[in-house]
Amino acid sequence: MAAHVRWGLVQLFRTRNTALYRFPEHLRSYHWSRFTTQNFRGVQSQPGTGASNCFTSIQTEDTPNPRSLKFLPGKAVLGSGTLDFPSSSTAGCSSLARDLFEIEGVKSVFFGPDFITVTKTDEDVDWTDIKRHAVDAIAKFFESGDPVTTGAVHHESSHSEDDDEVVSMIKELLDTRIRPTVQEDGGDVIFKGFENGTVKLKLVGSCTGCPSSTVTLRNGIQNMMQFYIPEVDKVEQVEDEVDQVSAKVFAEVERKLQE
Repeated sequence: MAAHVRWGLVQLFRTRNTALYRFPEHLRSYHWSRFTTQNFRGVQSQPGTGASNCFTSIQTEDTPNPRSLKFLPGKAVLGSGTLDFPSSSTAGCSSLARDLFEIEGVKSVFFGPDFITVTKTDEDVDWTDIKRHAVDAIAKFFESGDPVTTGAVHHESSHSEDDDEVVSMIKELLDTRIRPTVQEDGGDVIFKGFENGTVKLKLVGSCTGCPSSTVTLRNGIQNMMQFYIPEVDKVEQVEDEVDQVSAKVFAEVERKLQE
């Protein structure tokens, strides 16, 4: 593709227009459109918790993943970027994440710019107690004034001088058109590489284990990538070492509980 055409697309991606954050209608799947019909609910914090009045009604929002729920405290969480805690062993940098992992039935925690996604261990686990305890933990935390995290936050895909034109376009498309939409559903997409026409992505937050994640990758992200970047043949989901270790730890805990 000619360089001036590429540059024109980059400028298009960078245009901060809300309408551009949406996938074209013929490329969008159920996963991308569901947020328009989400259920928003205010959850009252429990009496006697010490939570300040501004947090007495923390909003919750359904996600496409029935095992994940978004909590909206009404103020910035990270402000920008995202941070994933796939297991309690990864929550050392955040007292809020550690508090949420103390709740029975919580499998993973995810922080976004202004939301917190909590994923439960199993679809059969009832949300009632998890939701109540999570609201109290979030309210108490923000009242404390402690930092949300002391760890590194994932902001925009890091651009390198070694990136070729195609990789730069992929990262720009992810950051400006795809990630904002995924974050609205309580998750995120992390660029992990591009090799032999294949874009490798890691899905985090509510996207992890989501029944519609395969549809999201193929009918949403892959179609959009191929539409704008002809060099992309396919998109595949990958896991890193942390995910694999977390999965093994969780499987071992489940095995012991069943004994």
